[in-house]
Amino acid sequence: MEKGKNYILGVFSDEDILLTAIPQIRESGIKIEEVFSPYPVHGIDDVLGYKRSKLPIAAFLFGMLGTALALVMQFWMMGVDWPMIIGGKNFASLPTFVPVTFELTVLIGSLGMVGVFFVISDLKPYAKPKIFDLRITDDKLVMAIDLAVNKMDKAEIVKLLQTSGADEINEKSFED
Repeated sequence: MEKGKNYILGVFSDEDILLTAIPQIRESGIKIEEVFSPYPVHGIDDVLGYKRSKLPIAAFLFGMLGTALALVMQFWMMGVDWPMIIGGKNFASLPTFVPVTFELTVLIGSLGMVGVFFVISDLKPYAKPKIFDLRITDDKLVMAIDLAVNKMDKAEIVKLLQTSGADEINEKSFED
């Protein structure tokens, strides 16, 4: 094999054919690296065997952090650091803190989710993306199979992709 990563790409034009091909390919022992699509394909996560995302847990934790920071900040500023009587109300009155608390909950939650998404997706500003096929942004669905991960011969993988309904089969190499 050449230096770098080598992939076999199965190009599909119909999502129903792709959804029936994925279980056939996985049952034969081939590990699918990724499936690229220009639009969301309903049910593809289940067919590929992806587990449910843990991003909602991160969203909840960042939201709670935002709520806690907002309340602590407001109680400290209005009740301890610079107490002011405004309109005869208490120094630290919880009902007046609700709008700021809500806004900081949303702000910290959303900024935290963006950061977690970038870390999980391995998106870096200096990273060069791997573009498997330019048509994945237009009208084709592409299944990428890493040859180094799979034990099956390249010719057997190509034959399996042909029998599963791929319109065309290509090879792609990336330098490390």
